[in-house]
Formats: sequence, C-alpha cells, structure tokens
Amino acid sequence: MLIVNIKGLVQVREPGNHVLAGDAMATLPVLPDAYLAIKDGIIADYGSMSSLLVRHATQTLDATGRFVFPSFVDSHTHLVFAASREEEFVMKIKGATYADIAAKGGGILNSARRLQQMTEDELFERTLTRAHEIVRTGTGAVEIKSGYGLTVRDELKMLRVARRIGRETPLTVKTTFLGAHAVPKDTTQKEYIDLVIHDMIPAVAAEQLADYIDVFCEQGFFTAEETERIVEAGKQHGMCPRIHANQLHRSGGVQVGVKTKAVSVDHLENMGDEEIEALQNSGVMPTALPGAAFFLNLPFPPARQMLQAGLPLAIASDYNPGSAPSGNMPLMISLACIKMKLTPEEAINAATLNTAAALELHTTHGSITRGKVANVFITHPIPSVAHVPYAFGSPVVQDVILNGKTISNP
Repeated sequence: MLIVNIKGLVQVREPGNHVLAGDAMATLPVLPDAYLAIKDGIIADYGSMSSLLVRHATQTLDATGRFVFPSFVDSHTHLVFAASREEEFVMKIKGATYADIAAKGGGILNSARRLQQMTEDELFERTLTRAHEIVRTGTGAVEIKSGYGLTVRDELKMLRVARRIGRETPLTVKTTFLGAHAVPKDTTQKEYIDLVIHDMIPAVAAEQLADYIDVFCEQGFFTAEETERIVEAGKQHGMCPRIHANQLHRSGGVQVGVKTKAVSVDHLENMGDEEIEALQNSGVMPTALPGAAFFLNLPFPPARQMLQAGLPLAIASDYNPGSAPSGNMPLMISLACIKMKLTPEEAINAATLNTAAALELHTTHGSITRGKVANVFITHPIPSVAHVPYAFGSPVVQDVILNGKTISNP
C-alpha cells in the first residue's frame, strides 16, 4: 500500500524514541508533502513526495489535503460491560452523590449485577460494537480491564471476551485483571480480598487471560496497603501492576505504584507535590483520564506541573459505563488541551507514544517508524494538526488502516 500526497505525516520518529517527558513532549515531528509505504502489515518507508521513486503498489491512496497519524493507543478502558448507566447520569444531574447512587444499588455493583446475568457470547457482541466504535475514531491498540464480574466465573468471562476482541478484530488488545474494583454486597473486605488473591488471580493466570493486574486504590474501596498486597500477588503470577490512583482522594495509590514498580498509575485527579516527587525517575507512567474528570466534574490532573517537573504523561479514555462513557480519543485530546492546558503537540504525544509505552507496545505502536505495525488513520481535509483538538466533537478520521489493511466503513 502506498499513501501519497500527504499534507502532513504526523509523529515521524526514528527507532528508539519510546517515552517523551517534560519539555520533549512539546515537539511533534510532522513531515510535509509526504508519502507512506506499507508492506506486509508493517511501515516499510516514508519520505517527501519529491524523493518518491516510481513504485508499483497493490493499493494507492491519495491523501491530498489530509494528514496521516499513527493510530491512537488507548491504555485504560473498561470496554467490556453489559449495559449503559444513563439513569445514574440523570440522578447525578438532579444532585445525587456517588454514595446516594451506590446506596440505591448503583455504581460498579450495578454493572456487576447486569454482567453476571449475561452470557459470554452476548457480552462479546455488545463489546464488539464498542470496539468498532473506537476504531472509527482512530484507536488501533487498546487496554481492556475486567472488574464488573466480582466473582471468579464472571471475571474470567470478562477477560475471555477481551482476549476474543483481540483475536476477532484488528485491534491490538492488552488485558488487565481488575477483580479488586469493588467489594460485592454480603461479603466482607477481608473475605473478598482473600478471594481475589487465592482464587481469582490463580484462575486468571491458569488461562493466561491477563497481561496486567489493577486495583481501585481509593477511599471506600481498597487501601494502599490492600492494593500493595493484591498487586504483589498478581506479580507472582506474571501480571505487572497498573493502578487506579488518586481519583477521588489522595489515596496513596501513586506511592504504591512507584513502590511496586507499576507500569502506570492512572486517573491522578488529586495530586500534590508529594506524588509528583514520588513519580520522578520512577519509570512509572502517569496517565490522565480527562473524560472521567469531565464527566464527574472532578479536578483535572495537574498536567503542566507534572511536565514542569520533567515527568512523562499519557492520556487515555477510561471508556466505561459509569464515569466516562466515551472512547473517543480525539475528544480526550481536546479535553486535555482545553482543561489541562496541554498544547496539541503534547496531547497527541501523550495519546500515541506515551500510551504505547504504558502498554509496553513502544517498539511496535505509537509512531510512524520503519518496522512498526502499520496502524494509521487519514483525517478528513483539515488545515493543521491543531485542528484536531480545536474542533472538539467534530469527525476527524476518514480512513483507517490497521495492520496494513484498510478497514471498510470504519
């Protein structure tokens, strides 16, 4: 495949640029008037049109007036769920708190109850619709968590569905076991943690269903000490930690992530100097989820302070039915620019290269680099890269190419 007359080929990198931090996040290489050559599902070559020699291509696409981006990497989602929760959305509009909703059977336990009643095939079909949806908005690789099962059987069911999405769609999928998402009713905290550690983790590992382990480290859910105990048990079964940290309170989740050598700590709406200092030189990827902060009217992560401290930053969607019902990564980039004061260049770097690093896909995804997987999208005709976050909510993606193949009707 040959894409020609590209107005701007975005995120062009030589091999080796895996993580961007601090001031380096402000630089986004864009090659004007370019071509991109794809062979056997891999980026084979690129360059300026003036240097293009006559080539024979099975398929040639003309991108006049349009930009080509590497597909977004969404490193935090709850894509597998049974049903939406718009009734809770209306309750929030009318003034109900999270505690009020939970007391009426809402929240995570509501999603768990619905999921437990659904067959694996039904759950797959519903998730497949959402997978196609995120492909249409430019996502090519995605992390999918469990966490709405809360029983051994249903956590396994969720992870099997997530793995199946990776097999039966062109998406690259990484999976995360999040059994420690909430404590079911009629179960004590200790009983459930014991179930997670002694039953769920070994069962997940036996079927090789999870790349990572996660815990909702938050007041009223799991303490820092409980989080550490659970993720250390997961590490013994080959699951690297990634932690829900500091969403509603300064929960200690960031420090646990650093201590346990997590690949990422995600949310970070409640951050102070102590957490920023803990993350410096830690190798842990701070990941902001602006869709959740927007939907819940929470403070947005202090992105500028984090970059000024020399930290890297990733941006993911948190697509889930309760607090972030959107997997639209261009919209997440818009929110990051508008509410977190990132520049378009910083936000795009955060949603491509750095999210790829957060999923340990940095050698294969996240940039236009020779030898990487050919996951790209071609925009509609737009005047500049900054138009992507500027025109928030407007359609950006016109053509999608995943694994070197054009996706029909993306």
